[in-house]
Amino acid sequence: MTSNLSELAATANSLVAPAKGILAADESTGTIAKRLESINVENTESARRTYREMLFRTEGAADYVSGVILFDETLRQTAADETPMVNLLTDQGIIPGIKVDAGAKSLAGGSSGELVTEGLDGLRERLFEYRQIGARFAKWRAVITIGNASPTSACIDVNAHALARYAALCQEAGLVPIVEPEVLMEGGHSIETAEEVTEATLREVFRQLSIQNVNPEGMLLKPNMVVSGYDQLNRARATEVAERTVRAFLHTVPASMPGIVFLSGGQNDEDAIVNLQAIAKRGVAMRAPWELSYSYGRGLQAAPLKAWGGKPENVPAAQAAFLERCRLTSAARSGAYAVT
Repeated sequence: MTSNLSELAATANSLVAPAKGILAADESTGTIAKRLESINVENTESARRTYREMLFRTEGAADYVSGVILFDETLRQTAADETPMVNLLTDQGIIPGIKVDAGAKSLAGGSSGELVTEGLDGLRERLFEYRQIGARFAKWRAVITIGNASPTSACIDVNAHALARYAALCQEAGLVPIVEPEVLMEGGHSIETAEEVTEATLREVFRQLSIQNVNPEGMLLKPNMVVSGYDQLNRARATEVAERTVRAFLHTVPASMPGIVFLSGGQNDEDAIVNLQAIAKRGVAMRAPWELSYSYGRGLQAAPLKAWGGKPENVPAAQAAFLERCRLTSAARSGAYAVT
């Protein structure tokens, strides 16, 4: 195992510090284009920088945000005053991270719609460079789709293998790997099916991580919550989501791993918070051994993006909206959110 485990473990534990979670600001150029389009802002490097700088400079956000996942462009950028974006974060005690996968592509020989994440070529060299620039953790997302004939075991296997190879390379480079196997919400599947597929996926992921000597003490898991499919007519309530989610992780995740940082998975702001709070409370009741936290993108950014609208005069309102989403999500993670 890597010789820098104590440093990796310290970083992993800092990322899941009580009352804190991770901001996912790692949207690719194409993805953030859609976000900016929604507020009629042209997708330029300047606009992307201005928007992310606005979030990173939000006063008080460091009380709720432990780390930020960045896109390659952002990690290398400087702010309007020439301060490196990385420094905007580290000066507040926020840990910079980096998205390192190259996106999900169609799986050759797989069922219709099945995907495999690419990006392993040259990853070792990129990770060492990211570490030099200032990143201290990384993220790789695998996508598992539920359908009539999916997921196949082949799809789960190849994605789990890639996640494990990525994680091993991260630990070698001194970066904490965030392992993200996301079982998508798209479809009309039941919550029972979601639980079954989530367990099967996690079981294979941790089997592969073990084979490749990834130490769970120096990594984090970024999974989906176990929820009903989007198109399910009678979608499960938060209490059932929490019960099935915590149970699935107790069945599959090593107790030595410091924490689980849930993705919002396209849930609306309220569902992402209410379900997180229910999971946090159920985790306490079931004596879950890990910190149960969050790594939200849209769940933290939708409100400030809308409030900003690309207008400089709206920056204070947008930052207030961002701070409020951070505060509410932190409260849910701590079991203190007032459900209305």
